[in-house]
Amino acid sequence: MESQQQNSVLHALADRAAIERLVTDYLRSLDERAFDGGWARSVFTEDASTRTPAGTHEGAEAQLTSMREAMALFARTVHFGSNIAVDLEGDRATVRWNQLSTHVLGTPERLFESGGHVDAEAVRTPDGWRLRRMVLNITWTKGDPPVLPAVPEPRSAGSPRP
Repeated sequence: MESQQQNSVLHALADRAAIERLVTDYLRSLDERAFDGGWARSVFTEDASTRTPAGTHEGAEAQLTSMREAMALFARTVHFGSNIAVDLEGDRATVRWNQLSTHVLGTPERLFESGGHVDAEAVRTPDGWRLRRMVLNITWTKGDPPVLPAVPEPRSAGSPRP
């Protein structure tokens, strides 16, 4: 029985370490701009949902497209995550981390900084842990934010083209 408990504890520690690594790799990828075709699927599930100041996005492909567009607004960035808390529930986990983000807007004199936390849900997939839901909650900012591109108004199928 004791061996079974030890295995369970080791399994939970390994899951926590894998999820913490997922968060760290995600934040690092933002700064490295490593948005190739496999990027979204290495971080998110196919049905992933995210909400950030750049909008709400559904699905792995939307994560890739939105991240490329959002990061193109900045010359360079540094994203720092800390205090990663992982609560495991079998093959699902709730995850929360603090996040500080520094964004360079063209020249080093033009910085936009933000701080807050992320609430997320991670799930175990055949390829490892992935984020299924992620919400970035900004609690403070400093500097002038970038101008976000206008989001087109949704049209119904029968609407005339402009």
